[in-house]
Amino acid sequence: MQTTFFPTARQTNWLLIVGFLAIGEALYLRYLAIEYAPVSLACQGGLQSWLCTTFRAAIALYNYGVFGWVALVVALLNLVRPSIFLMTIAIVAAGFGLVLHNTDLAGLAAALLILSLARPAPAKD
Repeated sequence: MQTTFFPTARQTNWLLIVGFLAIGEALYLRYLAIEYAPVSLACQGGLQSWLCTTFRAAIALYNYGVFGWVALVVALLNLVRPSIFLMTIAIVAAGFGLVLHNTDLAGLAAALLILSLARPAPAKD
């Protein structure tokens, strides 16, 4: 019987750290840049700083639903062929998508990531 894809303790710690950092950055960006009126107005007025650059990039990506689509595509790839690399990218994209209002696709991606833990592990070459 083939074993299921289950990250080791070290890989799980890596995924937790990356996931918390992604969600933390998304929360920081949302509540201290996008929804905080003084910073938002300054960035829209042309202020050049790293926060305003990140603000503009997040708004541009949000308008096209990039966070949700990337999370969904990578989660589907991870469902087909599970790997830590794909799971890391999907967790980051899903975290940003859930916090920055791309919840439809990012939520589906999160469900697919959970489902991918039941898939058989890739065969060792």
